[in-house]
Amino acid sequence: MTKTELVKHIADAAGITHGQATKALDGTIQGIATGLRNGDSVALQGLGTFKMVHREARTGRNPSTGATIQIPAKDVLKFKASKNADKMIKGF
Repeated sequence: MTKTELVKHIADAAGITHGQATKALDGTIQGIATGLRNGDSVALQGLGTFKMVHREARTGRNPSTGATIQIPAKDVLKFKASKNADKMIKGF
């Protein structure tokens, strides 16, 4: 599903205009991003939790050449689905 399709679905489900649905979706995404930037996890009840996790530097291997490479440390986004996410999705 693309963002445009999601906006259309939100607009139809909520009975609002596409412009309002776009603002609502953009606001939701900005809220999630702000929470993650502040070091918080963002939990959406029934769906799951977004969380930033620090991944330490490590040694890897280039699959083409077999050469050893250093992979730098970085922060990565993790999503963990809630226990009831599949029930919520099937219920719609």
